[in-house]
Amino acid sequence: MIKKMKSNCSILASAVFAASVGLGSQGAWATEAYVYNGNDAGEGSMRAALESGAREIFVETNEDIMIMTPLVYAGVTPLEIYGSSQTVRSTENIDLLVVSNGANLFVNNLNFAGPGGWSIENRGDEDGETAGKGIFVDIREDQTSGVYVTLSNVTVSGVANHGIHISDCNLADACGGGSGGAGEGSDATILVNFYNVTVDDVGNGKFDADGLRVDERGAGSILFTSSNSTFTNVGADGVELDEGQDGGIGTRIANNTFSLNGNYCDPAVMEAFLPEPAEAEFADGTTMEEDIPPAVTGSPDDTCIERSVDLYDSGFVEAYEFALDLDDGIDLDEAGPGDIRFVMGNSTVIDNLDEGVDIDEEGEGSISIALSDTVATGNTDDGFKFSEEDGGSVIGKATGNTTTSNGGKGSVYEEADDGDLTMVVERSASSLNDDENNTGIEAVQEDAGTGTLTVRDSTISDGFDVNGVTLVEE
Repeated sequence: MIKKMKSNCSILASAVFAASVGLGSQGAWATEAYVYNGNDAGEGSMRAALESGAREIFVETNEDIMIMTPLVYAGVTPLEIYGSSQTVRSTENIDLLVVSNGANLFVNNLNFAGPGGWSIENRGDEDGETAGKGIFVDIREDQTSGVYVTLSNVTVSGVANHGIHISDCNLADACGGGSGGAGEGSDATILVNFYNVTVDDVGNGKFDADGLRVDERGAGSILFTSSNSTFTNVGADGVELDEGQDGGIGTRIANNTFSLNGNYCDPAVMEAFLPEPAEAEFADGTTMEEDIPPAVTGSPDDTCIERSVDLYDSGFVEAYEFALDLDDGIDLDEAGPGDIRFVMGNSTVIDNLDEGVDIDEEGEGSISIALSDTVATGNTDDGFKFSEEDGGSVIGKATGNTTTSNGGKGSVYEEADDGDLTMVVERSASSLNDDENNTGIEAVQEDAGTGTLTVRDSTISDGFDVNGVTLVEE
């Protein structure tokens, strides 16, 4: 069985890795190691295979692999691991597999499982502990060529922190998420390829821990391809891609499911810690900041509660709001001059605790969209949201999509500066979305650019909200 998988999969992996590091001969891939038992260490173990310097590892044992400390590959040459549905397991709060020097990684038909049972009331980052991840690839600051992470027929579950984390950031876990993320990184582009990957019940033991998290803080880009994969019951975002400087983000997502993600800051637990009322507005001259509720302390995790205060020019409080920081099915943030090119089709985005799809670009780049045959339903906020904050444009086509019963708008397309908004929506349907205005599609162009929304052969039962945009219905 293993030998057959080698002939089928090693060709693909070797081709990918040869392209990435300039190798052309099979001789460069000759070093092999075999795992004959499920022991934590010693001869025939996975740990011994990783420490041997082998570039190809074949898991021959029928046993699961039980570990008490992280498995670490410290090499810089590409690593390929071939299993046959075994599971690397731990009862400890640890990283399961660490690639510590930015090597290309290919894993086929092998699963990774932490102890599970994590929640905001049973955290993995308390009492001096570091919450464990499933697979962690740490990229060196001097890397320049592409870094490939390819997972095929892999399941990751039960870890307190990110399911899969690829970090090109010198601040490590302090890098921060979203467009405000800090840190520096290498010139390498990160290429992530998933086929038939399941990420389930991860990230529930730490704030802002995602199913897949990629942090890119140098000149490179993030390219993410995923097919036939599932991201479910993740504490934060099912997938979060953060590109913080030069470079852009490109995706090609097909036949994926993003469901029930974003519930680490569990409303059933945390709403009791919100002040009453959680939001309020005031007339000028009536209320000082010391008169409104302070930041929340004493909850199971105070970082879950966002506090925002708006002031009049006079210094008096205009409004305040407290809200839980819940998360999305898929979240892309690009904060430098690069573009976001978002391609997604034949997928489902269901019952996520914030937006279903949340795409944000700030800086000089634009957002291009090709969204097709995808359903967004039951998400707590918008089904699909695409937002460009600076001079770039939003341009694209949405075909054959359905948005229904989302807590916000069905779809949002917005450009907040001098760029243009040009969207075509066809053969799509929207209904029962429940923001304040019952909006199926919102399209906004707020500044000097132009805006056009063309809708063809579609049923948008809950209507449109357009601002600075010409609506053309055909």
